[in-house]
Amino acid sequence: MSATYERADGFKGARFASVDLSGAVFRDCDVSDVKISGSAITNFRLNGHAGELEGVRVNDVDVTEYVNAELDRRHPERVTLRSVRSLQDRRAMWTLLEGLWEGTIARAMRLPEAALHERVDEEWSFAETLRHLVFATDVWIGRMLRGEELPYHPLGLPTGDYPAERAAAIGLDTAAQPSLAEILAIRDDRTAQVRAALAAATEESMEETRTGEPAPGWGTKTVTAAACFRVVLNEHCEHRQYALRDLAVLEAR
Repeated sequence: MSATYERADGFKGARFASVDLSGAVFRDCDVSDVKISGSAITNFRLNGHAGELEGVRVNDVDVTEYVNAELDRRHPERVTLRSVRSLQDRRAMWTLLEGLWEGTIARAMRLPEAALHERVDEEWSFAETLRHLVFATDVWIGRMLRGEELPYHPLGLPTGDYPAERAAAIGLDTAAQPSLAEILAIRDDRTAQVRAALAAATEESMEETRTGEPAPGWGTKTVTAAACFRVVLNEHCEHRQYALRDLAVLEAR
């Protein structure tokens, strides 16, 4: 059975020579300044955090610009998101994302429900992705923007590295197996919350700060209201890309 290393820093600055790493999986890891040379590289996959890559060189060729440009071509909403500056921009971006997600959900619903609870290549299932967006909304709209003490819906799904005991302490049931109908109902409610928060906001209120701990263990942060909305927009933009990638695999089957 393959070994598993979690929350380990013993490999920082390590040197690997003539080591067989085939089939290894690195998830939620810091691989900054990693160099691989003179090695067999076949079917190598690299996904940056939130889809972002910086300074990636392959055979001494910087491919960062090419990769980012190709992602922009496939997902033009990324370009729109980067241009968001004003409150009106944020409202328009949210309207765009709502429409894109409606189309994505409609596409997903053409598959058997069991497929939407299936993980592709160990990534979140479509259902789990929607649950994570519920959690992200609860964190940045409910907790940070509105200052609610415990806004977290039990079916929200935190990041994969969030400790199980902390999740349970704030009422999250990460082991739950809700139906897609249940998840969509919660998602619709959270989508409406974002829409309402944007409708009630003003340009002045966007610059107001909020201080609090987004979730236990994350540490106290001071952020602007604009930053809260930015995270929610980013999450809905990036996770849709992942959902589309995995839906294509499920459809091909």
